[in-house]
Amino acid sequence: MSASGTSIAIPRPPQLPERKASTLHPYPPTKYKMGELVATRKAFGKALERLGSCVPDLVALDGDVENSTYTDYFSQKFPDRFIECYISEQNMIGISTGISSQGKIPFSSTFAAFFSRALDQIRIAGISRSNIKMVGTHSGISIGEDGPSQMGLEDLASMRAISGSTVLCPADAVSTEKLVEKMIQTQGLCYLRTARPETEVIYSNDETFEIGGAKVLRQNEKDQLTLIGTGITVYEILQAAEELKGQGIEVTLIDAYSIKPLARNLILSCAQKSQKRIITVEDHYIEGGLGDAVAGELSSEGIQVHKLGVREIPHSGKKDELMEKFEINAKAIIKLAIKIVSQANSQKAA
Repeated sequence: MSASGTSIAIPRPPQLPERKASTLHPYPPTKYKMGELVATRKAFGKALERLGSCVPDLVALDGDVENSTYTDYFSQKFPDRFIECYISEQNMIGISTGISSQGKIPFSSTFAAFFSRALDQIRIAGISRSNIKMVGTHSGISIGEDGPSQMGLEDLASMRAISGSTVLCPADAVSTEKLVEKMIQTQGLCYLRTARPETEVIYSNDETFEIGGAKVLRQNEKDQLTLIGTGITVYEILQAAEELKGQGIEVTLIDAYSIKPLARNLILSCAQKSQKRIITVEDHYIEGGLGDAVAGELSSEGIQVHKLGVREIPHSGKKDELMEKFEINAKAIIKLAIKIVSQANSQKAA
């Protein structure tokens, strides 16, 4: 009503476009060789470039680190669908939320640590059920010399806490590219955690990956415990398993690439077949990540969950030195596994 007391008609806002599920038929193929060394952050950049040709609604945003997140592959090929947000992560998530409301599929990327600056915007995007995708690179102490200010060590906990979120952490290039495809097809807020170091391709190009899934890498009927890794620690459990086998300890190995939702039933089944013992290993603070996700899901099932993760503020150093110091490498896994099995054997003998 105006000051004169007359009514003023307020026009309706324009109708937003109807949201539609994104599908790709067919997916352009991933092309990696087994054993090839590729950083998962680079595989993300290649996936975005590959899928941009067949998903016209795909938009990439970056926080002034496109040469590190490899979104420069996309920006060079599709400059009209790339938004450089500079060092303004809050604004980047705000823009993503806005353009997702118009039916676009935004992928926002920066160092995993820097998403902490935008948690308020991410939280509101979760409440709004916004269809935004986020990719954090340079996660964990494995980034090495950059130091603790650049190490994303809280990101899994933060993103798991967002209502309705999907949280993914691939180990190799193939799983990274396949999970980017799944993110495009999954409605809602999705977070993909990638690493700085190059890692070996361990999956074939025709391997499938589902949201809420996991991969059993090794299992036999004599297993005495289950080792669960995610991202870069998958390679540590693979190495630990070989050395434990030489000491007479057989183990089940799981790549938990989907942190939320977690492959609860698969993990429970493996644990029940390996004497109800689990060790989780993650390049993340011990609170709120993979270990807590597994323990929370299996707490009522009588499963022992032993967690390895970063327990104090790290410092700058070489990747392998840091992973040994903060006890998330194969050596630490072997030490804990032997302790668990030895204690169990002693209790049986008594």
